[in-house]
Amino acid sequence: MLTEHAFGEFYQRHSRAVWTYVYRVTNDAADADDIVQEAFLRLFQAEIEASDDEGLRRYVFRIAGNLVVDRWRRRVRDARETAAPVESDSVARDLDVVRIFSELKPRERALLWLAYVEGDTHAGIAESLRLARGSVKVLLSRARARLRDLLTARGVVERLEK
Repeated sequence: MLTEHAFGEFYQRHSRAVWTYVYRVTNDAADADDIVQEAFLRLFQAEIEASDDEGLRRYVFRIAGNLVVDRWRRRVRDARETAAPVESDSVARDLDVVRIFSELKPRERALLWLAYVEGDTHAGIAESLRLARGSVKVLLSRARARLRDLLTARGVVERLEK
C-alpha cells in the first residue's frame, strides 16, 4: 500500500501526464480534472504493492481510461433518456462510436485502449492484462477487426469517410 509520502511523490511525477492523456481523450479540462482526481484517489485507496513505479503508472492510466469510458457511457445514456435533439452529425457519430466501443468485450476494449490511446507496447499490454506476450498481437488484431466490423455494420465507417 502506498504511504502518503510515496503517493505524493508518485502524483508529482505522473499527474500531469495522466491529465494530458485524459484531456486529449475528452477534450474537456474540467472532465480531465475530475477524472484525474478520481483516478489518483482510487489508486491511493487501492491495496496494491507500491514497489514498481511503472506498474503503478500503468495502473493509474488504466483507472483513468476506465473512468473516461464510464463518463462517455453515462453521457450516452443521459442523452438517450432526455431524448435531446442531436446537435450535429459529428456528435451523433461520436455517440455511435462510443456505444459501439462499449459493445466490445472488456478485454477487447482494454487491448485497443492500451494500444491506441495509451500507446503502450505489446509487452506492457501483456503485463497490464496478464496475458502471454505473444498473444497480444493476435488478440489486438482480432479486437481491431471486431471493432471495424461493428462500425461498418452500423454505417459509422461510411460516415467517417465522408
